Amino acid sequence: MVKRKKRKPKADEKITSVLGVAWYRKEQWERLREVSVDSDMLEATYEEWKTNAELGLRRLEKPGIVVRKVDVDLEELLHWCNAQKRPVDGEARALFAAAKLREMEEGRE
Repeated sequence: MVKRKKRKPKADEKITSVLGVAWYRKEQWERLREVSVDSDMLEATYEEWKTNAELGLRRLEKPGIVVRKVDVDLEELLHWCNAQKRPVDGEARALFAAAKLREMEEGRE
């Protein structure tokens, strides 16, 4: 597998969007599949998911768009879903990642 360097915005390139991608932990993958109501939509193994996620990251990289991996701790996700009265599904995982990204970005300012 060829490793590509992350594309950094050029000095004169305006950043128009920051996208967050939920990044799961290998040791929590099986538990994520157990608690997700849409587990049939998740890859069977962490390795499959990671390969697909890395391909997705590369597809999202475009001029003006910064893509950030958002670390997802499963217990934190479960707590968030319970507080939001949401099932653990793709939409909830995406919303959680977006909320975490906002926190990350606010910390950079």
